[in-house]
Amino acid sequence: MAASALYACTKCTQRYPFESSPRAQQLCKECRIAHPIVKCTYCRSEFQQESKTNTICKKCAQNVKQFGTPKPCQYCNIIAAFIGTKCQRCTNSEKKYGPPQTCEQCKQQCAFDRKEEGRRKVDGKLLCWLCTLSYKRVLQKTKEQRKSLGSSHSNSSSSSLTEKDQHHPKHHHHHHHHHHRHSSSHHNHKSSAAIQNETPKKKPKLESKPSNGDSSSINQSADSGGTDNFVLISQLKEEVMSLKRLLQQRDQTILEKDKKLTELKADFQYQESNLRTKMNSMEKAHKETVEQLQAKNRELLKQVAALSKGKKFDKSGSILTSP
Repeated sequence: MAASALYACTKCTQRYPFESSPRAQQLCKECRIAHPIVKCTYCRSEFQQESKTNTICKKCAQNVKQFGTPKPCQYCNIIAAFIGTKCQRCTNSEKKYGPPQTCEQCKQQCAFDRKEEGRRKVDGKLLCWLCTLSYKRVLQKTKEQRKSLGSSHSNSSSSSLTEKDQHHPKHHHHHHHHHHRHSSSHHNHKSSAAIQNETPKKKPKLESKPSNGDSSSINQSADSGGTDNFVLISQLKEEVMSLKRLLQQRDQTILEKDKKLTELKADFQYQESNLRTKMNSMEKAHKETVEQLQAKNRELLKQVAALSKGKKFDKSGSILTSP
């Protein structure tokens, strides 16, 4: 017996059979659990998580170091606008495909018309980047669900056929033995026994056909209903996620506005305190000048009073010495 092919895990470099490897990546089960595929907090693209605290991809980490914390994009509202008011994805798409249009799923002005080549992948719908990813995930899950349902249905039908094949020879052998045992009796008795043995065998077959048809139709209807429900549930989940994302972005904008408001309040209080200190200093200087002027005025009044007394004394002395 030939040995099964092995692959080397890209993380721990140990070898495992290809049956245990996922389709998208060559990682063992332990490394897949330790390093799962998650979405970046900023650009919302999928990346392999190196540690549990790492929530942004390498590209966004470099942009954060170079440009600082990003702002929400004015088109898609994704918090990935490191330069200006638009993220890099919307900037490149606008240069290539023109201005954005309304997305048919989330109703935001963030879908770029990629003509027939892009619409063919999403069944002719005009979707934005996030809605395109969610739609493709729903289609992939639906295909996998249908494949699993089809394989289980084929396995059940093959097992039922093998059971019928195993049951049929036993029944035929029993009938042949019964027919051979009664061959020594009269010919009329043999024919009547054969007819009695044949008639009950045909009835269950005729009765089993509609029952099998009903069961297959019931299974098909159940499968189609299950896939429809699965698609509906997946779409609802994606809508809930998009609404949560919008709510988070609006909360972020509200927080930024609150931050600006607090900064304005702090600036206003600072300016008000400066004006008050200036006004107090001016009042103090005014009081000092008023006091100085009042003191000078008092001194001048004293001088005037002294001068007036001296003149009176001079006049009285001259009157006495005149005769």
